Amino acid sequence: MEEECDDKNCFKHASIKIRGGRIQGIVVSDKGKRTVIVERDISSIMPKYNRISKVRSRVPAHNPACINAKIGDIVIIGETKKITKTKAWSVLEIINTKKK
Repeated sequence: MEEECDDKNCFKHASIKIRGGRIQGIVVSDKGKRTVIVERDISSIMPKYNRISKVRSRVPAHNPACINAKIGDIVIIGETKKITKTKAWSVLEIINTKKK
């Protein structure tokens, strides 16, 4: 399934380095060109009310042609240098694919 790509922003086949954090999430949109939106749920405790707060975080990430994540896939993304105005993350691997 590995294939060569000519993407200059691919971390495997180009000079882009993965640095910083890694996040696991679900791809909720793949409408952009080589871009996916990865959503993750964050739970935190609010000490004043002793309750759990749930928040969703949506992160735009670069989707190289050699990985090609689709909607519903569970992926790991890693932090990179700024690729575009909003993208500073790249898809590293697909953990689980959506079955049709």
